[in-house]
Amino acid sequence: MGRLLRLLPLLAALFAAACATMPPGGPPRGEERQIAELAATLMALGPEVDPEEAARAARISYEHTHRLALEYEITDPPLVHNTKVNMGLKPRGLCWHWAEDMEARLKQEGFETLELHRAIANADNPFRIDHSTAIISAKGDSMFDGVVLDPWREGGILFWEHTREDTDYNWRPRGLVLSEKRERALSRRFEPARP
Repeated sequence: MGRLLRLLPLLAALFAAACATMPPGGPPRGEERQIAELAATLMALGPEVDPEEAARAARISYEHTHRLALEYEITDPPLVHNTKVNMGLKPRGLCWHWAEDMEARLKQEGFETLELHRAIANADNPFRIDHSTAIISAKGDSMFDGVVLDPWREGGILFWEHTREDTDYNWRPRGLVLSEKRERALSRRFEPARP
């Protein structure tokens, strides 16, 4: 029964989202103006950020989001697409896929003045599904001083925002969240059976 109650918000969101459709050819590409805005935001992370690296990271973030949207066969809003992935109807496209693939692509650049992080939100919220993202910051800064790069949230359209200003999610370091999940799972394994 508890599992069903946890799924009710998801089912309601799926039915509401099913009415929305994606334009032919998948989500739109990022515009030059959007890429320039992200580049300026990344440069503003600190005086040590190389403007060329910021511009390259911004362009790759938008271009890779579009490429992944095509590879993942995005034609629906995120929760509907998640359901299709979980049913084996679509190849990839869960939030952690986006985060993993975005991080891997950006890491290929070998940035010297920018640093990548991974984060998870909602892991402790039984009424919302976990959400993963990649975050980019100035080298040596924490993820909380960076910018969230989230292509999942808007179904293959890159959403970005300063981590501390992203009020939709309470981001926490991925390693910490996964460690807490392992500890909870272990503690449940050794709980005495209930009569």
